Amino acid sequence: MKVLHVVGARPNFMKVAPVLKALATRAGVVQVLIHTGQHYDRSMSDIFLDQLGIPEPDVNLAVGSGTHARQTAEIMTRLEPVLTEQKPELVVVYGDVNSTLAASLVAAKLGIRIGHVEAGLRSFDRTMPEEINRLLTDQLADVLFTPSADGAANLRKEGIPLEKIFLTGNVMIDSLVRLLPAARALPANGWPERYALVTLHRPANVDDDGTLKEILSALIEVNDQLNVVFPAHPRTRRRIAELGLHTKSLRVLDPVPYLEFLALQSRATVVITDSGGIQEETTYLGVPCLTVRNNTERPVTVTMGTNVLVGRGPESLRTELSLVLSGKAKRGTVPPLWDGRAAERIADIIVGQFSNPVC
Repeated sequence: MKVLHVVGARPNFMKVAPVLKALATRAGVVQVLIHTGQHYDRSMSDIFLDQLGIPEPDVNLAVGSGTHARQTAEIMTRLEPVLTEQKPELVVVYGDVNSTLAASLVAAKLGIRIGHVEAGLRSFDRTMPEEINRLLTDQLADVLFTPSADGAANLRKEGIPLEKIFLTGNVMIDSLVRLLPAARALPANGWPERYALVTLHRPANVDDDGTLKEILSALIEVNDQLNVVFPAHPRTRRRIAELGLHTKSLRVLDPVPYLEFLALQSRATVVITDSGGIQEETTYLGVPCLTVRNNTERPVTVTMGTNVLVGRGPESLRTELSLVLSGKAKRGTVPPLWDGRAAERIADIIVGQFSNPVC
């Protein structure tokens, strides 16, 4: 059988890597990797591919940046002839980026079956573009791989037949488990002994002038108690510059590759973020995580893990940070099936459900 994987942004790379590896050991499976180019930092993409052991994509659609509508449409336009030529039995999509929805729409209209890795996650906030991508992709998918039990429950409530839903665990944790020893072996390179690791990129936080100013002001206060290390997304740095905000007291860095970022996470006193994947990684690592959002599509990181939602105002952030610094940080547990073997379970299901002789 031929399985075609579609990825487009850096979080997808951490998810596809273990699935590619697991399927490579199955007899009779041919794999094709399509990179839509939704994430357009070529140098960073190459580093991620190399560190994760992902082969050079068979096709790079090179769509680049754009509005949500334009980017989604461009991916669909460029992907359709690829799927028509390749004729896969299954298209596997990952996560909730525009590439995920675009590939699902094209595959569905061509009558090609779809597998969705990381299905069922819901923030119940339709102002988030990712929530729209998640909802529509799951309605189109033929087989849905959920990372946690809440994802499976969400799908059932939305009318997805039980036979399409598979609780497999979290493939991002597969990549973390495999590469954590290498990350921990990296030298500290002068990092502070104790620090807060910060990432911010969501439009609700960085596109609203008042919100961004309040968050940065709170981070400068944090820096008085704990060194702030801030690998800044390019759009975040651009917004900070546009507003003329001062971050000289913070250690603001360019984005760092996966291994180096994993090392920073594993050694951090606390992580302050608006990223979904980082909520999961810190839960596995047992590192306190303060999420600068009002909701999360990964509630298991709150109910079971180390994650605390602090909203977008500074007061809750200050309160929760004081608990971390006083040794009273929330202690969590690792959710079931976050054991580094999710991709093996996904590969078994794909082969069992879709295996046919390669034409």
